[in-house]
Amino acid sequence: MTTVGSFEAKTHLPQLLDRVGRGEKILITRHGKPAALLIPAPTEEKANIKEVIRAMRALRRGNTLGKGVSVRDLIEEGRRF
Repeated sequence: MTTVGSFEAKTHLPQLLDRVGRGEKILITRHGKPAALLIPAPTEEKANIKEVIRAMRALRRGNTLGKGVSVRDLIEEGRRF
């Protein structure tokens, strides 16, 4: 881990961000004491589309609008206002 003073970090922030983007961790100090830690942002895992669809269907299962009510009825009712 690289240690950098706060003045140097302020002066060279774009270069430090490039290094962090490549996976390096950088400790920023103020008067020799740790003040901040620059680390790479966590990577988001891509959702499995089939799993998402399966979860949506499971959520939908068992939910009803009520007896004699359809989605079309609700849409038409909303258009009246």
